[in-house]
Amino acid sequence: MTVAKTVKLPPLILHPFADAAGPDKLVASSRASLMLQGLLPAGERTTEELDQALIDGRYCEIRMLFYVGRDLVRWIDQCLEYVARHSEFQNPQIRYQSFAAYLIHNTPTAVQAKLRKWGVADYKSIFTRALGLNTMLANMPEPGTFSNEFIRNYYRYADQMFLCRQNQLLYADISGYGFTFDIYASGEYSRMLEREWAEN
Repeated sequence: MTVAKTVKLPPLILHPFADAAGPDKLVASSRASLMLQGLLPAGERTTEELDQALIDGRYCEIRMLFYVGRDLVRWIDQCLEYVARHSEFQNPQIRYQSFAAYLIHNTPTAVQAKLRKWGVADYKSIFTRALGLNTMLANMPEPGTFSNEFIRNYYRYADQMFLCRQNQLLYADISGYGFTFDIYASGEYSRMLEREWAEN
């Protein structure tokens, strides 16, 4: 099915979450990884200390991706509800996987531009891994729940979990349906709603 007109899907709203130490841990983790690879001098830090800094930072990455994934899954569910209400999209093969593939491989140009403005260059990997982690996790586990092996290489596992779910079922390619959507940070979206309410 190909639709000539543009069809506006629900907006994708990304919510912030509190983790004041997160950015520092991510920087420390990146430096520790380079030191462990011999690309930066380690100074007086032991291999065990560097590995722990790497683990702490990777756990923060997992946590951030988990919450991004929650927002992505919420958006996919809203899109599925939207198409279920419109007879022109009654296709039993429009599934979760359809919108996951569309989000990652057919991201609207304006959404790509906004993500770049936010400093998000590799959004495809972020979205892929966020959805992959949310396939497995209903809630964010506490530190110590994951094995260190998983944390060190979580991105490989998350990529595979995403592909595993995508390949479970045949699904419709919706890239030709004329779909588009907007992306907002939650505070930005709230302010936009307030302006609209004030004008009415």
